[in-house]
Amino acid sequence: MAHQHQTEKTLGSKLVSPTDDAQHGASKDKTMSLGQAIRLYPKAVGWSVLLSSALIMEGYDLALLGSLYASPQFNMKYGVQNHKTGKWSVPAPWQSALSNGARAGEVIGLLINGVVSEKYGYRKTMVGALLSMIAFIFVLFFAPNVKVLVVGEVLCGIPWGIFQTLSTQYASEVSPVVLRPYLTTFVNMCWVMGQFIAAGVNRGCVQREDQWAYRIPFAVQWIWPVPIIFGVMFAPESPWWHVRKGNRDAARAALLRLTSAEKDPDFNPDDMVAFIEHTNELEKKISSGTSYWDCFKGIDLRRTEIVCLTWVAQTVCGTNIMGYFSFFMTKAGMPTVQSFNMSMISLALGLVGTIGSWFLMSWFGRRTIHFSGACCLFVILIIVGSLSFAGTQASLWAIGAMLIIFVFVYDFTIGPVTYAIVSEMSSTRLKSKTIVLARALYNTSNIIVNVLTNYQLGEAAWNWGARTAYFWAGTCGCVVVWVYFRLPEGKGRTYEELDLLFEQKVSGRKFKSTRVDPYREGVETKDQNAGIEYSEKM
Repeated sequence: MAHQHQTEKTLGSKLVSPTDDAQHGASKDKTMSLGQAIRLYPKAVGWSVLLSSALIMEGYDLALLGSLYASPQFNMKYGVQNHKTGKWSVPAPWQSALSNGARAGEVIGLLINGVVSEKYGYRKTMVGALLSMIAFIFVLFFAPNVKVLVVGEVLCGIPWGIFQTLSTQYASEVSPVVLRPYLTTFVNMCWVMGQFIAAGVNRGCVQREDQWAYRIPFAVQWIWPVPIIFGVMFAPESPWWHVRKGNRDAARAALLRLTSAEKDPDFNPDDMVAFIEHTNELEKKISSGTSYWDCFKGIDLRRTEIVCLTWVAQTVCGTNIMGYFSFFMTKAGMPTVQSFNMSMISLALGLVGTIGSWFLMSWFGRRTIHFSGACCLFVILIIVGSLSFAGTQASLWAIGAMLIIFVFVYDFTIGPVTYAIVSEMSSTRLKSKTIVLARALYNTSNIIVNVLTNYQLGEAAWNWGARTAYFWAGTCGCVVVWVYFRLPEGKGRTYEELDLLFEQKVSGRKFKSTRVDPYREGVETKDQNAGIEYSEKM
């Protein structure tokens, strides 16, 4: 370990034999500019966007449910009548069952994805999930009562759980370093787009006086799976997955389908395959296992902690109160339809924020963006909680305005950057299982947060109102502290470099200033059965 100066050090690898091809591939992957990457990998961008668009369905349905509770026709079909007021509504326990049923189904889907995608590949797993999605929407569309509707939500949650992690894994493996943050954070944009579409569809149907007031919103979900399936059937598999299966020729063929090699005479697919193989063998030396249990062993325990808590941070930094924007606006005296319009404005700002985050990530690191975002959200939550003491109409409007700003800041920072972080921090061999564990924990925390928020804002329960923001300011403060001490910086790092930084137990605050050279120590490689045989030089 040679010291460069007081704040920088270089880490070298003496674990796996580097080759000139692998080193050239790593250098090409890391030094590519954004323009060069787009020209060389336009097909990878297209395929990644296609797979990520499946997340529009999850964002759509989860936002749709909350909106349908305000639909008179939906309440008459699936709710009960209050004999005193004559109004229809879905009982609170069934509302919780509907919301949390989808989350429970997602956990099942996540666990299925962790095993199936590693065995059969991302493409086949995605096609299977989309086919099951088409079938399960029938349950929602024809549900005769609320019990069957809950079953439909659980069933639909299973493919959504698969979409949640598979799209992020695929995007992170088919793109070079410079494109990785853009393609992984596009997942967040798809989720926000789904919410925006749900608000628009429900806004258009809420005033209907027949069964189509709720059937049309459910039927809209059939729009996405069919075209996505036809696209995914022709999508190339991840070259990283082929390498993990020992199929070098298939990895090379997939890489050629992901790139436009004729546009870059310096690009050599064999160099990139050698780089992927070198990274894979390096990880096998550092941590050979690929089971769920291996995520909690050795240096992978730290990586699992980072990925899991980064995703949980999304739920505990106060984001749940964003969904209650219409609640506060209605309290301020705004008509229900207008509150939906304002909600759509806040979601549109969320889309703008996600696009803005792409420019932010080109200038600043993931750690910087996440930390700054958490600090801003903490301040906004304190302001919202303090405004609640005024108790005036003006204060309620001010709370609504602050919540709009909250949505924008969240989708400008923590929301999208989380996807870049979770795709980078886990090892490539354990990526699918680490992300599955993290997303399962995220969904579980969402269930807890949903229950807490219902009690906090429920007039028949704790009735905290906007003072609920103080509680989430406290949890957001915990996120700020954790990010400062534990979250590493992954900007501009190849997976090999990240592997070595974790293997050498470098502090998260020093990831950015530590130099890494995975090829400093030489080792010989020999081709065997279109694969690689590695020997170690100590």
